[in-house]
Amino acid sequence: MIAYRFAQPLFLCVAIVAALPAKAQTSQAQQEPPEQAGQNRADPPARPSGDAGVFSLVVENDLLYNVDRHYTNGIRASYLTPRGDEPVRARDLATSLPIFTADTDLRVEYALGQSMFTPSDIKVSNPPLDDRPYGGWLYGSLGLIGRTDHVLDQVIVSLGVVGPASLAEQSQKFVHSIIGSPEPQGWDSQLKNEPAVQMFYERSWRSPAFHLPAGVDLDATPHAGGALGNVFTYGNMGMMFRLGQNLPLDYGVQRIFPSLPGSGYFEPVNDVGWYFFAGVDGRAVARNIFLDGNTFADSRSVDKRTYVGDAQFGIAVIVKGVRIAYTHVLRTKEFETQDSADRFGALSVSFRF
Repeated sequence: MIAYRFAQPLFLCVAIVAALPAKAQTSQAQQEPPEQAGQNRADPPARPSGDAGVFSLVVENDLLYNVDRHYTNGIRASYLTPRGDEPVRARDLATSLPIFTADTDLRVEYALGQSMFTPSDIKVSNPPLDDRPYGGWLYGSLGLIGRTDHVLDQVIVSLGVVGPASLAEQSQKFVHSIIGSPEPQGWDSQLKNEPAVQMFYERSWRSPAFHLPAGVDLDATPHAGGALGNVFTYGNMGMMFRLGQNLPLDYGVQRIFPSLPGSGYFEPVNDVGWYFFAGVDGRAVARNIFLDGNTFADSRSVDKRTYVGDAQFGIAVIVKGVRIAYTHVLRTKEFETQDSADRFGALSVSFRF
């Protein structure tokens, strides 16, 4: 049952895999030694191990905590280009921004995702007006991800749609029919269709590792950033700590915005590694369409809270270029009439190839 629930709506992943650049689809062959890839001495050299592309999948859901409300499901699939494989125009754009330099290790990220939100009781066809409205968000995004020394900058722009065209209603009803959960009754009251234009920016600073006994290391990664758009507008800052062995070069496991930043960017330092992590993020929220309601049409809404915080902890395991992580998330109340804080789980997996 849990596997089915976390699969909601996995069909989105097919689209992003089909849309991957041709270079990404051939990167595995490029990494193989000549005798394995059928190359001869005239062929280009194999790509260095640090130049792999990364495919990531993140699923966030509240099922593991026996609830089905508010932010109830999110899924995001992404592909991060290898170093040196970014389009020329992306490199030109990045170097025109003050946050990137000619020495930046620049990657381009392509992503596709869907998020859904429901009131507290999905069995009610006409939810109370003081409860969170039904809403869904379907989007594609393009990001510039750049690392300079110990600093990671992420600039992500997304285009999509909020409302019935997001297919959130169909996704939830389909999965509930498979796992035998109650069919949600109130989607007729969801937010109206609205184009969704969104930008996110995050900067993370990774500290040098502190070496502890038994080969265990500890590091810290503060971050700051914000979002601007008709879906979310906020400023945020926070901190994450990692404790483990063979810590990979990364800036936290991937999550779905709004959240602690994380990234698909990671480079292992050994075949096997692991770490526990914990972090917090605070946001000052100016707009959240899933609480404020539609921008250009009348819709349901509730009085949002300006200040929202996340606390998270979890574990990540890295085995030969695959990073698997589970995160437990606690989120403070997001609107005035909310009866309690929310909690949900996030499962992510990233493959270097």
